[in-house]
Amino acid sequence: MKFQTLMVIKAVVCLSLGVPILLATTFTYSLFGASLNPGGVFAAREYGASLIGNLLLTWFARNAIESESRRAIILALCVYDAIGFVITLSAQLTGVLGPLGWLAVVIYLFFAIGFGYFLIPQKKAV
Repeated sequence: MKFQTLMVIKAVVCLSLGVPILLATTFTYSLFGASLNPGGVFAAREYGASLIGNLLLTWFARNAIESESRRAIILALCVYDAIGFVITLSAQLTGVLGPLGWLAVVIYLFFAIGFGYFLIPQKKAV
């Protein structure tokens, strides 16, 4: 997969989840089997804002050329998604989320592996 393709997919996922979390927080989380108290709604909206930030980063950096800056972006996104994977898997295994929670686990894993792949030095064609 190309770097640009991965970044666009990440942007679309962040748009698809970030906006609903910001605008319909309780409903969106109920789809995943989670209920929220007022403090949870606040934290969830902060997470929605984080997804919008990821959306903007991935969309505007999708054409970044090989550079130290691009590598920093890839590292940050890889770490973000790896941590998200661990947290979401833990929530899923402890029953915090319903069956749809597995989708979030798979999405985080996909992006953690995808961005991790771009951290591996690639051999240049001769």
